Amino acid sequence: MDSIERPIAPLHPTRDALLALVVGLAAGIIGLAPWLLTGGRLALQNLWATDVSPDSMPLALLPLSQYETTTIVALIATGGALAGGVFRIWRPVRRRLGLALAATGFVLVQIVAAAQSFAVVNAGLTPGSQSELYSAGLLLGTAASVIAGVVALFMLAAQSRAVATLGVGLMAVPFVSWLAYGVANLMGPTGMPEHLLTLWRWLPAVLVGLALAWCGVKPAGRAVVWVLNLVLLWLVPALFISVNYVLGTRVLLGDLEEMLLAFRQIFAASSGPAGGAALSVVVALAIGLAGTIGLAVYRRARNQPELVTDPQE
Repeated sequence: MDSIERPIAPLHPTRDALLALVVGLAAGIIGLAPWLLTGGRLALQNLWATDVSPDSMPLALLPLSQYETTTIVALIATGGALAGGVFRIWRPVRRRLGLALAATGFVLVQIVAAAQSFAVVNAGLTPGSQSELYSAGLLLGTAASVIAGVVALFMLAAQSRAVATLGVGLMAVPFVSWLAYGVANLMGPTGMPEHLLTLWRWLPAVLVGLALAWCGVKPAGRAVVWVLNLVLLWLVPALFISVNYVLGTRVLLGDLEEMLLAFRQIFAASSGPAGGAALSVVVALAIGLAGTIGLAVYRRARNQPELVTDPQE
């Protein structure tokens, strides 16, 4: 009997490469969208050379300010995470090349945004060592955010379910911060409703819990992924709160010893029992365990027991 010939889907490596680059560019722009939708006007700067009104401040593609450091992290890193998420559902012909092009597109957006923003800020700052230190600090933070975005891209796009789950743990808090920032800007001066504030409080724990359930507990080595994700959920919110407090308190700026002391105090308080971090970890763990058990019951009911190993790992 002659074998039946099945049509083979055509391969389009060039098209996929271009699409991958577009994915990176688009993800980078979408990441910056919550800031761009505000009009992109810089906040007043403490070291600005002239006295100006808020409406007279220049436009910038990044909200460069010591008061917006965690916002910058969220805007940039979320763009990388979005690109990585696309690659979890899209399989280009040449996956490695596609990932490299997506990362290139993402980084290009950040380079353009940073170059324009720092040119505007540096042109308006009062000349002197303080301004140079201020600009250098912002540049260092921006560069670190871009690196975090690239790491998130590759982690979330990874074929290993364990690595992708770690990517969710790394990005849960920055992503929710990005989402909350965008919603707050869209709502304007009316303020954030109480139910949305509650949502932002618990959404990172929900995301981490769902990711843990998706990850599963087999093989046994995935227990490390569970521990690391719960540690990230415990410490990253405290880190964001501490950085916002220290850099947002003008009286501390320039006094490194006092800044470090304040950081340690706020971080200890935020990550301790009074900060509510433990409850978030418990919620994420409960969701992860409940989801894992639920999936196991579902597979058993369908006579599809969970595999011991993940073929993607």
